[in-house]
Amino acid sequence: MASRPDIERFPPLRAWQRKAMVEYLRRPVEDFLAVATPGAGKTTFALRLAAEMLVAGTVEAVTVVTPTEHLKHQWAAAGASVGVHLDPNFRNADVHSSVDFHGAVVTYAQVGMAPAVHRRRTLARRTLVILDEIHHAGDSRSWGEGVSSAFGPAERRLMLTGTPFRSDDNPIPFVLYERGPDGLLRSRSNSTYGYGDALRDGVVRPVIFLAYSGETRWRTSAGEELAARLGEPMTQDLIAQAWRTALDARGDWMPQVLRAADARLSVVRRGMPDAGGLVIASDQTAARAYAKLLGEITGEKAVVVLSDDAGASGRIAEFAAGEQRWLVAVRMVSEGVDIPRLAVGVYATSASTPLFFAQAIGRFVRARRPGETASVFLPTVPHLLELASEMEAARDHVLGVRTKDGFDDELLERAQRDEKASDELGATFEALSATAELDQVIFDGATFGTPVGAGTPEEEEYLGLPGLLTPDQVATLLAKRQADQVAAERRARTAAGAAAAEPPAQRRPQSAGERRILLRKQLNGLVAAHHHRTGLPHGKIHAELRRRCGGPPSAQATIEQLEERIATIQSL
Repeated sequence: MASRPDIERFPPLRAWQRKAMVEYLRRPVEDFLAVATPGAGKTTFALRLAAEMLVAGTVEAVTVVTPTEHLKHQWAAAGASVGVHLDPNFRNADVHSSVDFHGAVVTYAQVGMAPAVHRRRTLARRTLVILDEIHHAGDSRSWGEGVSSAFGPAERRLMLTGTPFRSDDNPIPFVLYERGPDGLLRSRSNSTYGYGDALRDGVVRPVIFLAYSGETRWRTSAGEELAARLGEPMTQDLIAQAWRTALDARGDWMPQVLRAADARLSVVRRGMPDAGGLVIASDQTAARAYAKLLGEITGEKAVVVLSDDAGASGRIAEFAAGEQRWLVAVRMVSEGVDIPRLAVGVYATSASTPLFFAQAIGRFVRARRPGETASVFLPTVPHLLELASEMEAARDHVLGVRTKDGFDDELLERAQRDEKASDELGATFEALSATAELDQVIFDGATFGTPVGAGTPEEEEYLGLPGLLTPDQVATLLAKRQADQVAAERRARTAAGAAAAEPPAQRRPQSAGERRILLRKQLNGLVAAHHHRTGLPHGKIHAELRRRCGGPPSAQATIEQLEERIATIQSL
């Protein structure tokens, strides 16, 4: 018989956890949805609530439902450390949980396969059901129906999520929906604790995004060679193909970005000696190729985690407890997996939904001590830059609106299930070459810097930012780097005699891409000057310009939008 949980063994609760617990215990409800950013402590909150209810006799058993097998063991270990004993090895064939445990940890797939088994368990004892990353209950009809049938009779249900919901037509079981002014049904949470809240409280790390553009070339099945620069305005098909070309391990873009990321990791390790890096790949073939590149760059073998590998969970746990530099994965480390020492990431996947992006970035934000920062390298793809600029945005689950945020997430899902899965570009696409350059740095919704080549001293200035900084210090240093960079470029133009001295007939026509780069430089310089005059943060200045002029973040703005913002800030 499992012993009673010991409340004294729990760590002190954070403010949001205390507030949510008081709200729950004061007005108990059958269904409670807690939305909290990755790294905020959802697991601790849920286990503490379970312990309180077990001790009070409100419930007699606990069932935790997770998205993956690895998370079953992570939940069981966390529970055991505070006296809530959960069986991670329960199988549907077992029918009943052992009396040595307070309950079991199962997966959504497990419940979907045999909902009757879990319904009998739920009916046998008054049960608290904890549905971790509840949005997965809306992933498929069998999962949703299984969860509804199995846990409808539960005494209490606690739903957790740390990432934005999708917008689609599938209601998530046990989630309450309310109709808004626009007539659409939106999910309603009982407790919300976003990334912005956690950042202000020092619970999570500030994230510095380093976006890399570059020239890409590829060949179609018709033998036509195409070229494009990442980040330039183009159709979604061309963006997808340029993006894919950049991520090809045989080109120069990935080696250059991995080399920069490893240099950044070395800097971060001066203040965080055990800091680790994670490369998130699109498929297993790419993951192995990236691991080989990292081995050549660092001289140390990278740890590779593949979803269909029986030893994946063990390698994740070993990496989490060790000091190896790099981990390469496809999906296994994108959601819920707890590796607090991850501080540098490379977003080398074609997945682009807000859900996946938030899950991926969530692997790097867990703070262990004040001053830790996270650095994520990503391609200059407009949709990714927008997600990076809007890290603090909260999204509810909206019914009746189907959106496709991104380019080939469905292809990614198939690749993760089967290494040999084909894709729509497979027969018509051949990557030829790709080069990388640091295009911009994104922090707190603001952009900093102007394009610089990979491996240059100017790039090293950004890669060399100290790894232990407060959010204010990050913004201040980035602003200084940008000001120094702009001043250096101005001096170089002056020393060269300036373009005005060049005979007009010899000037090369300026492309739209070059025009956008120059306008972004000008806008960033004006924002920096306005910051020095007013003391307003760069992010707030950019946000006010967007409010007045409309349009996306400056990284995705058109030439006309940039010109309008420049005129606006010059009039302030």
